[in-house]
Amino acid sequence: MQQTVKNNKRIVTSWAFFDWANSAYALVISVAIFPNYFIRVTDDYISFFGMSVSNSSMYAYTISVSYLLLALVLPMLSGIADYSGRRLSFLKFFTILGSTACMLLFFFQGMEQVWIALIGFMLAMIGFDGGKVFYNSYLPIIATEDQYDRVSAKGFSYGYIGSVLLLIVNLVMIMNPAWFGIENDTLAVRLSFVMVGLWWIGFAQIPFHRLPADTPNRMGQKIFRKGFQEIQTVWHALKPQVNTRRFLISFFCYSAGVQTILYLAATFAEKELSFGTSELIILILILQIVAIAGAYLFALVSQRLGNKIALCIMLVIWIGVCILAYLVQLKMHFYLVAGLVGLVMGGIQSLSRSTYAKLIDDHEGEVTSYFSFYEVLEKLAIVFGTFSFGLIDQITGTMRDSIAVLTLYFIIGMLILLKVRIQSTTP
Repeated sequence: MQQTVKNNKRIVTSWAFFDWANSAYALVISVAIFPNYFIRVTDDYISFFGMSVSNSSMYAYTISVSYLLLALVLPMLSGIADYSGRRLSFLKFFTILGSTACMLLFFFQGMEQVWIALIGFMLAMIGFDGGKVFYNSYLPIIATEDQYDRVSAKGFSYGYIGSVLLLIVNLVMIMNPAWFGIENDTLAVRLSFVMVGLWWIGFAQIPFHRLPADTPNRMGQKIFRKGFQEIQTVWHALKPQVNTRRFLISFFCYSAGVQTILYLAATFAEKELSFGTSELIILILILQIVAIAGAYLFALVSQRLGNKIALCIMLVIWIGVCILAYLVQLKMHFYLVAGLVGLVMGGIQSLSRSTYAKLIDDHEGEVTSYFSFYEVLEKLAIVFGTFSFGLIDQITGTMRDSIAVLTLYFIIGMLILLKVRIQSTTP
């Protein structure tokens, strides 16, 4: 077996291009365009096995089901990534699945094709998150440990730049369809779904051709069980670790709020405030720009005051976001709310991960297992948050009440976090 040369600039750059490729889905489909379009072209209530479900609740439930499936198979995928030697094959499979599902959304024009929308969106989400498992598993293969942060940051920056560039193109096309010989903005929106799929599968060819080739091992039952065994081991190991366990409970609670807001803010903006697609794209672009400044700001706050205080400050802001979103009536005010979300969006996710790393610092040989557990917990938090959001929306008939309940998740998360002891690294 040929040994991969680590820190090779060409290989690292090609690896980062996968983030450039698949981040278009994360920004364009799951956040900026598809949620708004789904609410706009579907009836207020959708018939589902004899039940009448609001379109916003149905959208939330689709996210819940997708992440429940991901949480169930994630340990198995992690085991396959670590021990099968088939990283590239599975990365290609999930990429083809996700990009094809994105392009299938082109055929969704209204209620008659609503099942194409729900199934296509679900498969695209599974393709995106399933592929990330194998994408992330390349990091120790292509880089030395001292370069992990730099290489990981390069992937993130490529993903941000690529997705924003495509989103701007989509914005221009949707706002000015006649420039492109397109009859209306609805067709322009559907063409943007095709563009995401082509962008994803097209730019993915760069890492597919340059990343280390597979060296397949025999995929016996042991490989499929390995990931689940690791999760089970961590579960038992956490019982005496009161401090880490408290943090994970806190993380679960506030992640349910964070991820639900990120996934469902667009549906809220369309349904409660009548945002159009072009207005929403501008809103997302503002959010992304503010997020860059926010990430640097809270990295500085954490360095000066410590992780715990930085996280608590962000949770207070998230609580404020929920309260303001519940009260907001004007579009201009919602732009301000989005600015606050951008301020704390990236910071709370990156700081949560680094805080967890500090808490498990004494378990150096089991880091992969601990982070697999962390990933599964985050997926389950998304399931809990989006399902409860959809259920409350369905029962009360307004998404504002769902937002109010998310406030409780942040409050509970912060109260538990206050009891966690985090080793200070401040000077």
